[in-house]
Amino acid sequence: MLNNASRYSKLIKAEALRLGFMQCGIAKADFLEEEAPKLEKWLHNNHHGQMAYMENHFDKRLDPRLLVEDSRSVISLTLNYFPAEQQQDPDAPKISKYAYGMDYHQVIKDKLYQLLNFIREEIGEVAGRAFVDSAPVLDRAWAKRAGIGWIGKNSNLINKKSGSFFFLAELIVDLELEYDQPFTADHCGTCTKCIDACPTDAILSPFIIDAKKCISYLTIELKEEIDQDFKGKMDNWMFGCDICQDVCPWNRFSAPHSEPMFKPNERLLQMKREDWQDITEDVFKTIFKNSAVKRTKYKGLTRNIDFIKKSS
Repeated sequence: MLNNASRYSKLIKAEALRLGFMQCGIAKADFLEEEAPKLEKWLHNNHHGQMAYMENHFDKRLDPRLLVEDSRSVISLTLNYFPAEQQQDPDAPKISKYAYGMDYHQVIKDKLYQLLNFIREEIGEVAGRAFVDSAPVLDRAWAKRAGIGWIGKNSNLINKKSGSFFFLAELIVDLELEYDQPFTADHCGTCTKCIDACPTDAILSPFIIDAKKCISYLTIELKEEIDQDFKGKMDNWMFGCDICQDVCPWNRFSAPHSEPMFKPNERLLQMKREDWQDITEDVFKTIFKNSAVKRTKYKGLTRNIDFIKKSS
C-alpha cells in the first residue's frame, strides 16, 4: 500500500503531465548549500551587470522556506517551447525561439494555478506559491535536485530525452511528498561546442556566464546603448539568442511543442529583413501584443535592429 507522500506525488505528476508539462520532479525544500558560494562569487564579480534584482533577496534565493512558510517540497516542472517552424527569411534579424508565441509567464502561471487548485481539491488545504522566472528562485538548481537534468556548460538545464528548449517553473508547497533522486551525472563530457560557438565569449568557463557579454542580456536587459565592442558579434540577434542551445548535441532530441499558446505569429515568421528595419510602433504592438518581446519595448527592439544593421 502506498503511503500518502508517495500517493500524492503520483497524483501531482500525473496531473502535471495532463496539463501539458513535459517533466515533473520533486525535491525537499531545503537550503541550497552548494549554490550559495557560487551565487555569492558570481554577484561579487559583477557578472550580473545591470540586473540589480539578482542581488535582492539573497537568502530567499537559497532557501525556499523563507518564501513559503512551513514549505516542505519544491515541485519542479518543465514546459517545451521548441517550435515546429522558424523565421523564414535567413537574413532577417532573429528572435529567440522562446518568444515566438504568447508570453510564457502568462501561459505557465495559469497551468501552475490549475495544478495548485488540483492539489487542494484532491489532497486538502495546502499552502503554496507558483513561480515562473520572476521571483528569487534558482530554477535550475531545483530542477537538478528534482532529478530532471543536469546543468550544462552554457548554464542551461539539459535533459537527456528532450534537450534544453523548455521553460522551468516551480510550485513550493507546505506538503510532505516523495522526493526524486537528484541528478548527479554530467553528460556534457569534454564537449565545448557551446563555449566555442558563443560570438561574444560570454561563457567564461564551464558553467560561468558573464551576463554583460551575453547577447540575450545585451538585447533585453541592457537599457543603455550597446557597446561598440560588440559590433559584428551579435550574429543578427535582435531579441535573445539561441546559439549555445542550437549547437548543443543534446538538442537533436528536441521535438516540437504542442502548446497552442506558443504557436508563432505567422506575420512574425514571414517578416523579411527590410520589414524589421522599417517596423513601426503600431506594427510592433500588433505582432507582440501578448509576447515576451514587449519587455524590450519598441524603443529597445529598434535599438537592437539598428545596432546589428550598422554592424553588418
